[in-house]
Amino acid sequence: MKVSEVFRSIQGEGKRQGRPCTFIRFAGCNLRCSWCDTPHARTGGTEMDEEEIASRVRELGGTYLCITGGEPLLQGRSLLSLLMSLHAEGYLIDIETNGTIDFSPFQDCAGICMDVKCPSSGEESDLSLLSRITPEDSVKFVVSDLADCEYAARVLEAHPVKGEVFFSPVEGSDAHAVASFLIGRDLPARLQLQLHKALGVR
Repeated sequence: MKVSEVFRSIQGEGKRQGRPCTFIRFAGCNLRCSWCDTPHARTGGTEMDEEEIASRVRELGGTYLCITGGEPLLQGRSLLSLLMSLHAEGYLIDIETNGTIDFSPFQDCAGICMDVKCPSSGEESDLSLLSRITPEDSVKFVVSDLADCEYAARVLEAHPVKGEVFFSPVEGSDAHAVASFLIGRDLPARLQLQLHKALGVR
């Protein structure tokens, strides 16, 4: 598997925002979002096998893991085998995915955070996957302007989801405008700023 980095930090987003977390960031992505904040993970990476990754995770300590990228699901069956093993060891696992690859095989061992791509990203997610989101999962819309917010509202109307929903403003965009939009529409969603960016950690 191609790994960009494995590190400890604070979970900056999602349902478990604020929790100490070990991140496994995989290299490689099938999208090129205009506002991507991890361009270094689009390519490259170090080849690591399942045991090498698991050993590094154990070495760092902690019980909560976030699988991210890049797009981690590009690692396919090898990733599934790794996560099944770590889940069996008792780790709590979340996967951040861009919503272009079926995540169903992973839901028995990990929570899913599906990042639905909005127009400003220049990319698109597979909206049919929203029907597979469970109450244990979540959906994130990274929004840079009101056009993105309007798009997200239309998606939620057409594809009601069972998990939590977050609107996450792109760094440097107008978070107050996003908050006002949510208040005005009374959407079943939460505004979420990236905690790790506020703290100045990765």
